[in-house]
Amino acid sequence: MDWIQVTVYTTSEGIEPVSGALYDAGVTGLEIEDEADFLDFLEHNKQYWDYVDEDLMAQKKGETRIKVYVSDNEAGHDMLQAIRASLAALAARDTAHAFGRLTVELAGMSEEDWANNWKQYYKPTPVGDKILIRPEWEEIGKTNRVVFTINPGMSFGTGTHASTQLCIESLEKRVRRGDSVLDLGCGSGILSIIALLLGADHAVAVDIDPNAADIACENAAKNNIGSDRYHTYAGDVLSDSALRARIGAERYDVVLANIVADVIVPLAPYAAEVIRPGGTFITSGIIDERAEEVMAALGQAGFTVDTVGRRDCWVSVTCRYGA
Repeated sequence: MDWIQVTVYTTSEGIEPVSGALYDAGVTGLEIEDEADFLDFLEHNKQYWDYVDEDLMAQKKGETRIKVYVSDNEAGHDMLQAIRASLAALAARDTAHAFGRLTVELAGMSEEDWANNWKQYYKPTPVGDKILIRPEWEEIGKTNRVVFTINPGMSFGTGTHASTQLCIESLEKRVRRGDSVLDLGCGSGILSIIALLLGADHAVAVDIDPNAADIACENAAKNNIGSDRYHTYAGDVLSDSALRARIGAERYDVVLANIVADVIVPLAPYAAEVIRPGGTFITSGIIDERAEEVMAALGQAGFTVDTVGRRDCWVSVTCRYGA
């Protein structure tokens, strides 16, 4: 099996939050190259050398590098998308820029190669009982399923990741004709657009990454959904009061959040503000170890857990608000 080395550039202060973001994305092991540790090691072990190579000093200078390895196949490419999404969420919360640039570098593969090669791993994929996800470059025959056409782009939510599939399976059981939908952390827009294809009346989608919001609009258009039914916003509802007010101008029948536990927990009270009594909140992107913490936060915000889905160490929680 071939592997891709993924290097994340951060700071000493960013080691813990970045490591947490990587673990939330499904990473199970990582390497840390920290300048502060390196300099401390040099200072306290001078007895072992009298010269340090200048190239090595230059290599260790300035930034902390956290390295992980993902397989060069469909599962690995899904994980890379999850890594990018988790880091984008972390960057949005890092208003003081204490965690550095949080950029990703792929060893042995250029961004241009990545942009072209990853497409080979995405084929038409049935999900749940009703949905078929079709990458725009793939042709399909006649089907009784609801077809969602997507340009997977670089945003989390292509339909192949376990957390996304858990959301879709819950969504197809819950969404009703005429529903209003709010998609928090929309990524490619897959969940909210599928909700519309299943009969929802209109949807609002928001993501901290402006590129994701743009891609969601493009994917809506690919599925013949216009701006009269689908609105996207870029920003962080946890910190942007104007955005919170704009999105909260109505109450929604279904609220979606396929993000990570660190975002869902503080997001739960806001979801309670914008959901209708009896409305459905579908969350996912939660690793097993954080599931109880997330459910406790949902309960404190006034939600009652209906179902919990698990797949490949990922958890989805579907709950009701109020009566």
